[in-house]
Amino acid sequence: MRTLAILTLLAVLVMAAASYESHESMESHEYLNPFLNRRRANDFIQADSRLRAITQERIRERSKAPYEHQRELCEDYYPCEMYAHRHGYPAAYKHYFGGRRRTK
Repeated sequence: MRTLAILTLLAVLVMAAASYESHESMESHEYLNPFLNRRRANDFIQADSRLRAITQERIRERSKAPYEHQRELCEDYYPCEMYAHRHGYPAAYKHYFGGRRRTK
């Protein structure tokens, strides 16, 4: 009987502790409105990191390897692209754009 009383008291204490809402959990008020305002949605991202990422992307675009520029130039010219599918981009670039310039 004594152990039953102790177990009941222990169960009541556990239930009370589990159902207790602390003041800290109530002060955020997220339980009322879990969604953020549009203006505050991106506050956690600093502008510096976005600008830094854009700047690094621009630097990567400017510092492409020469073969990448050649490939892009060849992709823009349809006969060169068709030649590249058969012989590869370096050979196609050399065939259409390398050496002396062709004039009509």
